Order: sequence, then structure tokens, then C-alpha cells
Amino acid sequence: MFEFEIITENFSSYLDGMWLTAQLVGIALAAGLVMAVPLAVMRVSNNPFLYRPVWLYTYFFRGTPMLIQLLVVYYGLAQFQWMQDAWEAQSPFWLLFREPFFCALLAFAVNTCAYTVEILAGSIRSIPHGEIEAAQAMGMTPFTRLRRITLPSALRRSIPAYSNEVIFMLQGSAIASAVTLVDITGAARDVYSRHFAPFEAFVFAGLIYLLMTFAIVGLFRLAEQRWLAHLMPRKTQAAH
Repeated sequence: MFEFEIITENFSSYLDGMWLTAQLVGIALAAGLVMAVPLAVMRVSNNPFLYRPVWLYTYFFRGTPMLIQLLVVYYGLAQFQWMQDAWEAQSPFWLLFREPFFCALLAFAVNTCAYTVEILAGSIRSIPHGEIEAAQAMGMTPFTRLRRITLPSALRRSIPAYSNEVIFMLQGSAIASAVTLVDITGAARDVYSRHFAPFEAFVFAGLIYLLMTFAIVGLFRLAEQRWLAHLMPRKTQAAH
């Protein structure tokens, strides 16, 4: 039988873990999106000196597991002497790499940025050429056209694909407990270690992830109705 007492006794731990997960995922997504916008513009450029480095970056971070990236940032960099010297010198920036939250945030941000770059680049390529021609006919400069036509249209069109990336990031954030962070999964592990009840501990954690996923899906549906209504097929009224 499912022992609800275990959940009620540790409910505050799950809430703290959910708050940490929300912070980590939210900040990483925001930072990744900000970095992805200029990189996506470079990705669709015809200049090989611009798009090739971005392609290499996205290829690497999309082709390797996020857990490996996190472990390299948190554990791998500490083996280098220059990093140890920077820690001994109390360098404010390099000391951040001793903090598990910063390391997880960095790993998540660069990972989601790589996926977001390809999402935005695909949306930019899918913009109807007529919109670009209309902007050119109005005498817009390339920068003005990018700012007022290309990027707003690409961001709107990327909403459905980006919603999947947000969900993947939420679920992928479960690896944060690998670097001692007590997120939702970390809270479940603590409950398991205290009560030896893996079923209750991890099933409840899964329910929290499920509820957060439903909330994200609902928010993105509202966003699609708000900004993509003109692209949706029109509903035909049944003949009476």
C-alpha cells in the first residue's frame, strides 16, 4: 500500500526541491534563449566564418549527454592546476565553479542554447519570402528588417518546437542531484534514504514533474493562441 504519511512528513522537502528546480530551469532557459538569438542569426548566415563555429557548437552540445557536460564542468575542471591556483587566489569568477548551482546552471544554459539555436534557425529559414520582400520594398535596412520582421516572426513560429525544449529541460534537470543539489529528484533520494520507501519517494517526485509539465503545456497553448492564431487553419462552420 502507498504510505501517504511518508509524503506528508517530507512535503516541505519536495516543495524546496521544486522551487530549486524551477529556479534552475527558468534561469537556464532565459540565459540560453538570450544567447541563442544572435547565434541563430549567425547560423543562417551565408558567411562560413559565422555559421561554421555555431554549427560546431550546436553539434557538440546536442551530440553529447547533458549529464556528461554537467560532470565535466563540476568535477572535470577541478583537476587542472590553473583552476586550483585561481581558487587559492580567491578569484571571484573562478570560485563560482566550486558552487554546484552555478555549474548546473552553466551546463543547462549552454545545452539548451544549442537546441534553441537550431529551433530559431529553422524558424528563420521558414519565414515566407514575401515578408522579406515587403520589408525590402519599404526600404528597411538589413538590421531594421531583422529587428522588426525576421526575429519577431521567427520567435512566434518557434513556439511549438520551443515548448518541447522547455519540457525536455525540465525533465533533464533531474540530473542536478548528481552534483549534490537537492532538487525534486534529490529530495526524493533523501526521502528514500530516510524511509527506505523508493516507491513512494520517486512516484511522488514523478507526479510533481508531471504537474509542472502540464502547467508548461498549458502556458504554451495560451501563447500559441495569442501569437499563432493567424497561422492556424480556419474552422469552417457546418452547413445547416
